[in-house]
Amino acid sequence: MVATCLLGASRIWASCGLPALPVPGGPGTLFIWAYAKMPVMKGTKVTKGSMATEALKDPEVCTDPIQLTTHAMGINMYKEGQDVALKPDPEYTEWLFQMNLGPPKMLEELEPESHEYW
Repeated sequence: MVATCLLGASRIWASCGLPALPVPGGPGTLFIWAYAKMPVMKGTKVTKGSMATEALKDPEVCTDPIQLTTHAMGINMYKEGQDVALKPDPEYTEWLFQMNLGPPKMLEELEPESHEYW
């Protein structure tokens, strides 16, 4: 059935008088796919199906108290660049300072009519 459909489609294509499908590189030329070469890494053996990866390193630990109090350390997700500088408190929304950063409250401690209860 599939062969009949394909044969029928090729007959329709030929009967319309349409030109042949273009061949990449033109007639009489050899067309070669240009796949990317596998990266060569010294000291490792690259096999078929394996990928070259960079060795993961631990982040540097900052011990400067001024840097720790004026910048959000570890927020920068790029390999290069600086950490984000903290803004003054009035520039942040009020709910940010009302968040409970401690352990969660027990169900008995919450009011049944509050949003946190439900």
